[in-house]
Amino acid sequence: MKRFSQGNVISLGVLSTVLLVLISCSSKKDDKNMNELALPVFEVDTTTVILDNDFLGTVEGKYDVEIRPQVEGVLQQAYVDEGDHVEKGDKLFKIDPSQYQEDLNSALAEENVEQANLNNAQTEVDRLRPLVENEVMAPVRLQKEQSNYKVAEANLKQASAAVSNAKIILGYTTITAPVSGYIGRIKKRLGNLVKPSDDEPITVLTGVQEIYVYFSVNESDFSKLRKTDPTVRDTVSKEKRKEIGQRVSLILPDGTEYSEDGFIDATSGQVNRKTGTVTIRATFPNENAVLRSGNTVTLVRHDLKKGRILIPQKATFELQAKKFVIKLTPEGYTVRQLIEIESEAPNNQYIVSAGLRKGDRILVGGMEKVSDSTKIKPLPYLPDTLVAPTNNSLKLIDSMNHQD
Repeated sequence: MKRFSQGNVISLGVLSTVLLVLISCSSKKDDKNMNELALPVFEVDTTTVILDNDFLGTVEGKYDVEIRPQVEGVLQQAYVDEGDHVEKGDKLFKIDPSQYQEDLNSALAEENVEQANLNNAQTEVDRLRPLVENEVMAPVRLQKEQSNYKVAEANLKQASAAVSNAKIILGYTTITAPVSGYIGRIKKRLGNLVKPSDDEPITVLTGVQEIYVYFSVNESDFSKLRKTDPTVRDTVSKEKRKEIGQRVSLILPDGTEYSEDGFIDATSGQVNRKTGTVTIRATFPNENAVLRSGNTVTLVRHDLKKGRILIPQKATFELQAKKFVIKLTPEGYTVRQLIEIESEAPNNQYIVSAGLRKGDRILVGGMEKVSDSTKIKPLPYLPDTLVAPTNNSLKLIDSMNHQD
């Protein structure tokens, strides 16, 4: 039988102990890896967020001018039709001028009479002056004729004023465009009697080279706007509003996006007591006359928020009416974190105002599988399909980048 020396027995014992330690450590390491949960992780960062707020708006032309007659008469001629575009000064309608032409003729005749009376008075003054100077006649006779001359002069001025007035009234029988724009519905037809006191105008002339869009916000939203948007503050002049005004865009009735953006430039001076809303006006260019007065559109206000923390909504859970996320420690262990939400954001996201900072890592799934101090093996987070931003949103981001 082979014998081992005492030294050999000690060496074998040490070797066995080392092997047991190594096997134990390896087993613990394998157990540790086995206990790690592989879950998607989102790394927090700051970004610029555009929040789009939609409002139902009504289009009005910058000029909506009621075309009314200034004299009474029969509508004799129409130079335009509904929908026509006219320039300022173009002829629109003709009222029968016969009566007013006769009034002018009568005024002209009266002016001629008064002119003749003035000439006679002047002749008499010229005849008597040398007689008085040569003391052939008393001065009182000349003074009387000079007075008659002044009366004739005043009568002529009055007759001339009547002629001018008759010409103005005759001119009113031709109705011209006070501004450039489009002819609306013509409510009076040829042969109708029209007069200044009519309830309805003949038509409405709308200037749409630039249009207004009116929309309403409730008192709460208006208070927020006053804090974030300088254009709705009473202390900002209209000229300054155009310079610094927040850009807004339009969605047309057919669902397409209007090619031009506008700016908020005016607010109502008071709250509507019936609806509790404040009316706000935005101005848009309309060179191609795409928009017409009376259109109903959707106005989109782009609220730009810089340096915000944006996280997926699916990364949050609620507990006792409070929002939480599962955050990872630097070592990769889970810990529950209370957060505060500023608002919702596009693509099912939240803007976080407190509780997280840039560089933090949070779980985006499997929160029900973990408890505090669970070891996580991070997997890349693949977001859901994002909604493409609108053209106006892209322009807004581009202009912001240029400003920066």
